[in-house]
Formats: sequence, C-alpha cells, structure tokens
Amino acid sequence: MQKLASMLLCGAALLPVYGQADLVLLHGKVWTENPQQPEAEAFAVSGDRILAVGADQEIEKLIGPHTRTIDAHGQRVVPGFNDAHVHFFWGGQSLTSVILRNATSREEFVRRIAAYARTRAAGEWIVDGNWDEEKWTPVELPAHEWIDAVTPNNPVWVNRSDGHMMLANSLAMKLAGITKDTPDVPGGVIVRDKDGNPTGIFKDAAKDLVERVIPPPSDAQVNEALLAAQKYALDNGVTSVQDMGFTGSKAADMQALIVRGYQRLIAEGKWKVRVSARFPLDHYERLASLGIMTNFGNDRLVIGSLKAFADGSLGSGTAWFFEPYTDAPGNFGLPTAELANTEQFYQDLRAADRAGLHIAVHAIGDRANKTILDLYQRLEQEDGPADRRLRIEHAQHLRPEDIPRFAQLHVIASVQPYHCIDDGRWAEHRIGHKRSETTYAFKSLLDAGATLAFGSDWFVAPMDPMAGVYAAVTRRTLDGKNPGGWFPEQRITVAQAVHAYTVGSAYAESQDDIKGSIAPGKLADFDVLSQDIFHIDSVEIENTKAVLTAVGGEIVRR
Repeated sequence: MQKLASMLLCGAALLPVYGQADLVLLHGKVWTENPQQPEAEAFAVSGDRILAVGADQEIEKLIGPHTRTIDAHGQRVVPGFNDAHVHFFWGGQSLTSVILRNATSREEFVRRIAAYARTRAAGEWIVDGNWDEEKWTPVELPAHEWIDAVTPNNPVWVNRSDGHMMLANSLAMKLAGITKDTPDVPGGVIVRDKDGNPTGIFKDAAKDLVERVIPPPSDAQVNEALLAAQKYALDNGVTSVQDMGFTGSKAADMQALIVRGYQRLIAEGKWKVRVSARFPLDHYERLASLGIMTNFGNDRLVIGSLKAFADGSLGSGTAWFFEPYTDAPGNFGLPTAELANTEQFYQDLRAADRAGLHIAVHAIGDRANKTILDLYQRLEQEDGPADRRLRIEHAQHLRPEDIPRFAQLHVIASVQPYHCIDDGRWAEHRIGHKRSETTYAFKSLLDAGATLAFGSDWFVAPMDPMAGVYAAVTRRTLDGKNPGGWFPEQRITVAQAVHAYTVGSAYAESQDDIKGSIAPGKLADFDVLSQDIFHIDSVEIENTKAVLTAVGGEIVRR
C-alpha cells in the first residue's frame, strides 16, 4: 500500500501496472487545478479515484481488457464544479412550481399565478415563484389584492428572487392569523398600507409568521424535489453542492427532513451529487450533543457545519449598512434577530467552534460584514489560531478597509458572481455609485490574498457554473447596459474563476484533500466542456455547456 501511495503521488512519472485502470480519458485538454501538473492530455481512474495524470501515450499503458475509455476529441476537461452555496430542496421544489422569475409586468405576474392555481387542488399551498419587481414597469411591490380573486381556494406564499421577501394572499394570511393588529417582529418587516393593513409582503424574520403554518413536505415531495435538483445540477456539470438549508424557526427541522431525503435516495442508489449540508447556528447543540463535528459522513453526504444570518438582502432593503439607502434615506437596513443580541450570537459562535463545527454567516451590507469580521477576529483572539474555515456568505457590499481583513483573518469569501450581473442593473439606485465600487469586489479580495469560493445561491440564481464564470470575467449586466463590465476593474480571469468554483469551493467545505482538482488520489469528478473557456472570447463563455459529467468515475450525464 505504501508503494502504491508513493506511485500515485508521483502521477504519470511512476505509473501503476498495465491494465489497472477502470476508466481512461484520452486526447483531452485537461485543466487539472494541480499546480505541479497544470495541464495534461489524459488521466486514468481506478475505482472512484484518479490513478494517474499525464500524456496520452503514458496513460494508454494503463488500459486493460475491461478498461472503459473516453475520447475527449481535444475538448476542454475540468474538475467537477462545486457550488459553494445552494438551497437544494428549495431550488428543486421551484422547478415544479409557478415560474415568476421572468414575468415582466404585473399583468403577467397575476396571469401566471391564476393559470397555475387552476391546476392545483383546493387547499394546496402555492409556493416559490421567484418574482422580481425590478423587471416590471412600473417597479412596484405586489400586494395580496393583485391575486386574491384568482386564488380564492389556495393559500399563496411566493418569494421574491432573493428569498428575503414574500407575498401572501388573503387566504394565507387568514390561515396564519395575520391581521392589522399583528405586531412587527425583530429582524423583520410586515409591509403595511397607509391604514396599517398588511399588504401581503413579509420581509426576513416576519416571514416566519406565515411559514409556521405551512405543512411540511411528504417524503414523496422531498424525493421529487431533490431528484429534480440533482438532474439540474448534473446537467450543468455540478458534481458537489453545499446546501445552506432554510430560514425561519423551522429551518433546522426542515433541513433534518431533507438530510433524511438524501440518505433515503443514497440507500436506493438514486443519488450521485456530493452534498455538504449545513444546519442553523442557533441549533448547534443538536449536533454537538451527539458528538458530531464538521464533515461527519462520507464522500457522498456530510453534515456538521453551520449557517447563520447577519442581515437580509439589498433587493428587499434589509441589508444592513452604515449609511442609509440612497433611495430610502431613513432606511439603514437591519440586523437579524439573532445578531441583534450580538453577545449571545458570539457565544453561540464560540461554543459551536469549540465543538468542532465550522461556521458560515450570511452578510450583505457593509455594516453586517464588518460586524461578522469583528466577531471572527474576537474568536481567534480569545480561542487562538485554528483551521476553522470561517466563511462569510455573499460578502457583497464591503468597505475598502474591510477587504484586507478577509485574508488577515483567514475568512473565506463565499460569493455568487451571477448576483453581480443581476443586481448591477439597479444596485446604484439603491446605494449610490461610491458604495457600488466595492460591491462584488472579487478582484480586490483576490489581490488582498483572500480565498474565494464560488457558488450560485440557487434558487436565487441559476445553478450554472458557466453563467457564474461569465459573470465574474465580464461583469456584463443582464440589461445589456454595461458591455465593458459593471465596475470592470473588479473583473477576474477565467483561471481565477474556475479555481474559485473548484479548489476554492472544496477548501471552503474542508474537502480540498479529496476533490477540487484532477490529481492522483482525488475523487474522479470531472466535466468535458463544449468549448475551451480559456481560449474563447469571454462573452461566449455563457454559451458553453457540460457535454459529459462524471462523479467518482461514473458517467452520470452524456
């Protein structure tokens, strides 16, 4: 075993014996993400691991009578993409629900809900949707009166595209007991009309007022949503996902339900995608009491990491800033209810860290980011240096003086580049030009020495790495108004973007020792792409597809 291990470490220089490979890929342009061997023509797989990487003539020696071969025909091959931030069940469920993301007017929004309601049984909840009022003319938030007449028998609870704002119809509010007298909640907003009546819009922590009465999904519904999500992932070359779970008081119970769904599908032989599932920080005792630490599980499913929220979102006006919103001078956003008690938040963070549970915190506004960086710094000062893999999810709006702190404190910036070209359509209207200069500051973070982990935030954005790479490299906003890039000084290279989507994401989940690169000993997760993204016009990257996807050497899509 020791001899074989040393041979593996040497790659193609000391090849294993003839016929040892189960799978061989030849005639490719292999982008390995291995600095000792950046590019190659071929590689061999034994079991679910990379056996050797090298030139065609070297790897061909490993072909035996039972070896499967793939001829890449000169196409680009990359490590399997690892999406560092998804809401997997939520996204899968949205694939089969009403589609509102591309509705461009109030009339179309109402028409789509009405058509979908006609296909649902009386009493069935209509959820998801992913509407975006910024695509409507005029731009305005929806209200329950828009849809009450077309949904008399179905409670409606449809989310804005960022997931931080929801619309309820009158029936949903009735079932939840929401009235004019319902008080506001810490960390959330009930939007009201001039007479104080709820309009149907609920932001952040206020969402729980309705979500607590929505029945949980059945096992069959969980299976359906997860399998739909898996197909979407594999179709886009995503071989690993980091599932950030849910929001609200039922978040931990819902994530437990989904983890059981993953286990059920694995036992049935139906599950291929590698999953790292996170639970809410304030439920850390649920895992710690069982002795569970980060990455408890196997190379298909792990738990033991945590997620918390510092604030809301820019689109919902709940991201927490030092200065008020440009378009709403009295609004600074707000911290979440859990961060509002900063000392308790820190004590939970510290206790979870001491229990061996890795932590990620959602932070959008500059004040939220600074606050979390301060707490992370305090943690290291009080408990000493450790390999914590602390993360800030989104790291969206940063003060210039906070950018170097990510590297100084070893904090991973877990970012979603597609948001840049989406939000870039309207962000300056919300926060002005100056603050936008360090919004989605990927280049500045890299220049400061920070680690980037790329993801999509699906369901909020497409789970398509090519769309993410395109966004990071071009910064061309979706409205076509920034052909040279929105704040082009923050553009990064294709190589940097692919690294963030592979090695960076694997590092962020503490699994860079087994995946993220095509190197001997690593899991054989890889994609063959339709175009060589390193040598084409960057505007063509978004048209590139994964034409073959393999997980552990098994071809799962071709």
